[in-house]
Amino acid sequence: MMSLWFEQALLPQGWASHVRVTIDGEAVTQVESDQPVQPHDERHAIGLPGLANLHSHAFQYAMAGLAETAGADERDNFWSWRSLMYALVARLTPEDMLAVAAMAQVEMLEAGFTRVGEFHYLHHQPDGTAYDEPAAMASAVASAAQETGIALTLLPVFYAHSDFGGKPPQPEQRRFLNDVDGFSRLVESARTAAHRLPDAVVGVAPHSLRAVTPDALTALLGIAPDSPIHIHVAEQEREVAACLAWSGQRPVAWLLDHMPVDGRWCLVHATHVEGGELAGMARQGAVVGLCPITEANLGDGIFPAADWIAAGGGFGIGSDSNVRIDAAEELRLLEYGQRLQLQRRNLLGAAGQSTGGSLFDRAMTGGAQALGIPRPVIAPGAPADIIALSADHEGIRGDQHLDRWIFTRGREAVDAVWRRGRRLVAQGRHVARDAIAARYAGTVRRLRSG
Repeated sequence: MMSLWFEQALLPQGWASHVRVTIDGEAVTQVESDQPVQPHDERHAIGLPGLANLHSHAFQYAMAGLAETAGADERDNFWSWRSLMYALVARLTPEDMLAVAAMAQVEMLEAGFTRVGEFHYLHHQPDGTAYDEPAAMASAVASAAQETGIALTLLPVFYAHSDFGGKPPQPEQRRFLNDVDGFSRLVESARTAAHRLPDAVVGVAPHSLRAVTPDALTALLGIAPDSPIHIHVAEQEREVAACLAWSGQRPVAWLLDHMPVDGRWCLVHATHVEGGELAGMARQGAVVGLCPITEANLGDGIFPAADWIAAGGGFGIGSDSNVRIDAAEELRLLEYGQRLQLQRRNLLGAAGQSTGGSLFDRAMTGGAQALGIPRPVIAPGAPADIIALSADHEGIRGDQHLDRWIFTRGREAVDAVWRRGRRLVAQGRHVARDAIAARYAGTVRRLRSG
């Protein structure tokens, strides 16, 4: 049993001062406000519930920052970046996946994320044949989560085609590919791998409407009837044009008309949508998965978040390509993108309320929904998944801490992180960072030298 004492903490009923949080094992057992600090208390400044990272491709962390040279013969965009990603895909082993995923997860925890949704599509051996354990690569991601302590929602990805209309896959995609029966076996193997983790969730992720036919998409829904469903959709204008040519509809409109979209669905990116599509997504209760750093890095465009919130829609944030892992920066860039586009300020907060508070609250709610868990809280009976921010200016109160974290301080403000009562980050560093970083460094040296 231990007691954490916070000068201020965000509780379900709002901000409170001088808060003692008692933890017994993995869960919070008692929360008391207006308590004097006691000798046995572990003292901290600002306490927050853990935040979900709803969309990650962990293996792409190994190429972060290495795709920033302008191409000579074509306009750089997502599609040119993708060819560089395929070169990395060709070489990774399960051992490499463990090393890369663990390093990415360390940075996630240090940034304030306590759960990650791993949108995992690198399944097979380099020649495209299955491993003896179908989910060997996904199992490596689960092993990384076991090592780092982050909570995991594992989202095995179904990928079968290169473009709309069931076009044959490209050779570079062979490590991703499955038919429906093979994918069903892979999901079962992934469930076995995830079972060794506390409170892990396993869903399914049709990669995109480019990569799955309507019949296969319908079949996938039966593999995980009560689990999260994530899909990339309307990420690039080229994708929208191809979907129109194939079906006569835009991607989100097609999904809403042909699939039972509901609150289990996370529509990742949804960057290029129109008003009717926004209204339909909100009406069905789907969460939009926004990854502003990656979307900016790839030049994909800006999601109409202000209109989405006005329509009553929910969102969460993700680190996607993991080019930079920073929960506060994802939220900052989300708001700043709206400001740049609409030439106004404080667009994603309610009138008269903190924008940082609104962003954090919405991301907590939407991220939890998308990853199949209850909304995180600091309350008796809840898992002890808690973030501590370091002290800031004197006199800062309540949501001003969130404004400062998101718009000024960033990941450097994260002082400590507990996950199910286990302290994983202390003084801003993961407790196993040195060993995990050394293994990662050796892995990437070998990958980049071959």
